[in-house]
Amino acid sequence: MSKKSIETLCIQGGYTPGNGEPRQIPIIQSTTFKYDTSEDMGKLFDLEASGYFYSRLQNPTCDTVAAKICELEGGAAAMLLSSGQAASFFAVFNIANCGDHVVSSASIYGGTYNLFAVTMKKMGIDFTFVDPDCSDEELEAAFRPNTKAVFGETIANPALTVLDIERFAKAAHAHGVPLIVDNTFATPINCRPFEWGADIVTHSTTKYMDGHGSAVGGCIVDSGNFDWMAHADKFPGLCTPDDSYHGIVYAEKFGKGAYITKATAQLMRDFGSTQSPMSAYILNLGLESLHVRMPRHCETALKVATFLENHPNITWVNYPGLPSNRYYERAMKYLPNGSCGVVSFGVKGGRTAAEAVMKKLTVVNIETHVADARSCCLHPASATHRQMNDQELIAAGVPGDLIRLSCGLESADDLIADLDAALNTL
Repeated sequence: MSKKSIETLCIQGGYTPGNGEPRQIPIIQSTTFKYDTSEDMGKLFDLEASGYFYSRLQNPTCDTVAAKICELEGGAAAMLLSSGQAASFFAVFNIANCGDHVVSSASIYGGTYNLFAVTMKKMGIDFTFVDPDCSDEELEAAFRPNTKAVFGETIANPALTVLDIERFAKAAHAHGVPLIVDNTFATPINCRPFEWGADIVTHSTTKYMDGHGSAVGGCIVDSGNFDWMAHADKFPGLCTPDDSYHGIVYAEKFGKGAYITKATAQLMRDFGSTQSPMSAYILNLGLESLHVRMPRHCETALKVATFLENHPNITWVNYPGLPSNRYYERAMKYLPNGSCGVVSFGVKGGRTAAEAVMKKLTVVNIETHVADARSCCLHPASATHRQMNDQELIAAGVPGDLIRLSCGLESADDLIADLDAALNTL
């Protein structure tokens, strides 16, 4: 059997136990690892041998789970991180430094927007935010000579914009830079961005991959397809000697593993955004049912979105699976088996009415979370996106009346009844 299905990879990917070894992945809850000689350990510090010496950089449990996600995405190398925010930061900072520039879709998670527009700007990295539905001319105009990457989300949180991955990949590659795609909402069950030209994928594993609100985490997967040496002048960090490792040139020494090796050896070493072995173990338990849960999330969300679309107290509904949705055709291209379990909608009466409806819900809880087994909702304008002004909210696709509803694994009928009762109080 040359190629396993994604369902089998969810269960068995990343780990093959030997004779008499544990069937479930072991939790290596150790900060350090013992070696017989200093020479043996020295080879690890010089990146001349593979292995483990301190869990701030790498841990066997984390690497096993990263390997599973790598297989699910069809990548060449992957690493776990402490959160999705850490994954977004590492993914960009691994190739963009002070004085560099990045093109990003404006329709992204509010926390990511703040990371890019505020925190990384203080570090000297400039971002140009473009409408994901901008014209080819507008997209082309966003690039600069010092542009090092393009960033977008497969399905934007919470605007539910579906990124035209092929178009953004084509534009990125025309300028000799990689496309980084946050695939959190779709997961590799519903979309594998590498198959559409993306080069690097990130995840907040806290969401559907974990699926139970039990462990915060992130992941970066590299396709191994981007030729760093072909654009060596743009990426000196990968293509020139690293003095902190005795002059190693990552792109030459590690090939398809260069990007992840550098992110681990440099950024994880210095920032320490490590996912704990226990969290990685919990994440793996979630991954084992991901292929079963995602279709149910999507099925329920479509039923809820259809109900909301026909409710008199709703002004608009945004769900890519609705035939009336502006992204329906694009979703059928990139997400033919379903998009996600998240529905965005507006309530008659605007921001005040939206907040009033949320207070009346009983089955659906108000949480700063999404993509869980339990249904939850959020008013982004006063929570995750509250740092944005009105103009920035509109650009991000997050108007003041928007409610983000994450449909869990409860009965769709119960969720609909809860929403109906709350909306009828207006």
